[in-house]
Amino acid sequence: MRDEILQKLNKLTPSVIVEELNKYIIGQDRAKKAVAIALRNRLRRMKLKDEIKEEIAPKNILMIGPTGVGKTEIARRIAKLVNAPFIKVEATKYTEVGYVGRDVESMVRDLVSNSVSMVKKEMEKTVEAQAEENTINRILDILLPGTRANIDKDEIAKNTWNKMKAKLLAGELDEKEITVKFSKKDGIGGPVFGVLSNIGMEEIEQQFQSIMEQVMPPRNREKKMKIKQAFKIIREEEIDRLIDFDKVKEEALERAENLGIIFIDEMDKIASVGAKTGPDVSREGVQRDLLPIVEGTIVNTRYGQVKTDHILFIGAGAFHISKPSDLIPELQGRFPIRIELEHLKKDELKRILVEPKNALIMQYKELLKTENVEVDFTPDAIDEIAEFATIANEKTENIGARRLHTIMEKLMEDISFEAEKMAGEKITIDKEYVIKKLKETIENTEIVRYIL
Repeated sequence: MRDEILQKLNKLTPSVIVEELNKYIIGQDRAKKAVAIALRNRLRRMKLKDEIKEEIAPKNILMIGPTGVGKTEIARRIAKLVNAPFIKVEATKYTEVGYVGRDVESMVRDLVSNSVSMVKKEMEKTVEAQAEENTINRILDILLPGTRANIDKDEIAKNTWNKMKAKLLAGELDEKEITVKFSKKDGIGGPVFGVLSNIGMEEIEQQFQSIMEQVMPPRNREKKMKIKQAFKIIREEEIDRLIDFDKVKEEALERAENLGIIFIDEMDKIASVGAKTGPDVSREGVQRDLLPIVEGTIVNTRYGQVKTDHILFIGAGAFHISKPSDLIPELQGRFPIRIELEHLKKDELKRILVEPKNALIMQYKELLKTENVEVDFTPDAIDEIAEFATIANEKTENIGARRLHTIMEKLMEDISFEAEKMAGEKITIDKEYVIKKLKETIENTEIVRYIL
């Protein structure tokens, strides 16, 4: 499976990566270029000899810019491109650890859990056909006990088996109730790693769960249920039996270590602005807790030990009050690539409405199609929506492209509410309709603050 990922990575040159990002994200070319190079360097590192490979650390990125300009989306999309484990965390979540915050190492444990889920899903696809066949046989064994053993030597048994199988596959037996014996483990069991010192309650809980999985084997249970429901449960159990969980863990740990991406948002909220007492002390403490994770350390997880040396960390924050230089020097040095993302202007907002694969205009059209309502937006309507979003951003907090969501919800409110009564109609939204729906709201600054 690792070879498949490398082959996929090999085709992703920086220009191809930027092209893919352009399908979903408008503008921010500098940021796209930086992440494309960072992603490509991962492939280049994997091709090196082991002694050199270990010395090359990922060049972590710090994105600086207001909310709604694409910071998170860029990070999430590059992770999807290479099927890399990805998590997003807020730096403020770790404030005052021991009081209200979380253990900083939990971000790595979450990344590994994400990686395990990804690899397990991939391996499930390779055993789906066999699991399906096993499930059919188990249900037929319940319906026709003792028949399967005779189908090779008894023509009547063979015909009975095949007829019942055809009915099962056709869904004719879905509502029939059967008694099923099943046993299913929750999660993937595994050995306990680490010792109970200098760790948070979260890790203690995970270790306790691992111990219980080993000490208490899964119990066989009997339950009466319809065949349709039984099919799903038995199929999951058969998939679990066919998958080699040792391979899942091995592949997941390797993928987390070498391809994992952790996006740390709100970095500006933990920057210290110079106070020696009060909340700034706590913020600096969070930075010092983050430092060993970003520098490279070993974290104990329920699936094994993970080295963080080659995980790519992407930090992000608005930094409108604090500055990146307000971070402790050691942490600054671990984010050598700094990118300032630009505020979105009217032209970018207009393009966001129609150009990306997941464009907002397209989403509303498709949603209303399900009610047999065809909606069309004229070019001047789209221009006016972008204009109103720009004005709203200027009058209140600039939340970038997220403003388009609130604007569109307000604009489409009545149509969405009455859609079932409009079945079969074609509705054209033009500039006049947009002005009629939004002008009064936009002109009242106080209403804008609360509604848009």
